[in-house]
Amino acid sequence: MKLEALRREVVEANRELARRGLVIYTFGNASGIARDQGLVAIKPSGVEFDALRPEDIVLTDLDGKVVEGSMRPSSDLPTHLEIYKAFAEAGGVVHTHSTYATAWAQARHPIPCLGTTHADYFYGTIPVTEPLTDEEIESGYELSTGRAIVRLFVDIDPAQMPAVLVSGHGPFTWGGSAAKAAFNAVILEEVARIAQLTIGLDAKAAPLSRAQLDKHFLRKHGPGAYYGQK
Repeated sequence: MKLEALRREVVEANRELARRGLVIYTFGNASGIARDQGLVAIKPSGVEFDALRPEDIVLTDLDGKVVEGSMRPSSDLPTHLEIYKAFAEAGGVVHTHSTYATAWAQARHPIPCLGTTHADYFYGTIPVTEPLTDEEIESGYELSTGRAIVRLFVDIDPAQMPAVLVSGHGPFTWGGSAAKAAFNAVILEEVARIAQLTIGLDAKAAPLSRAQLDKHFLRKHGPGAYYGQK
């Protein structure tokens, strides 16, 4: 991918988070990767979304070394890098503090799949990481966050579950591009909101059946998908 196009895509992904009300002020960030060049493009730290320009986007290598850009990259860069290194399908990563998904993360509760809206995009319960230890927090907080996410996905397919809740912190999502990662962040927030409303109506609401989960997820994803146009 051309780096100029990647920068524009990352700016647009960040702006999409603001348009959809998933971020305020400088909360959150989106990034994208040019895997053929081993470079990551990420929002600079502390810059408001409305002010963001393509030339502001910081380029780093996969070790976090700044290659291009005059500003410091997002403080969450090490987390993004761990996701890129572990999940080959990730072409973009997003982190927000969106209200409902963050509430689930702060409660340290995974989001159960209660209905078909959830099943259309996430293949089962959206997981939550284990809390970080004091040592992990003090010896490289953002790197430890990324490693906690990767550990959690040892037995989970990140292509089928492109989202995670970081305990006490907030959500991360990813996708084949920065735009897709932002899309998944929007859907995650809606799913989190619907789940909270459902549990408010019935604290013992049953999860969706496996048959219905399979039908709704697999009709949109995978080799047998038939939803939408070719």
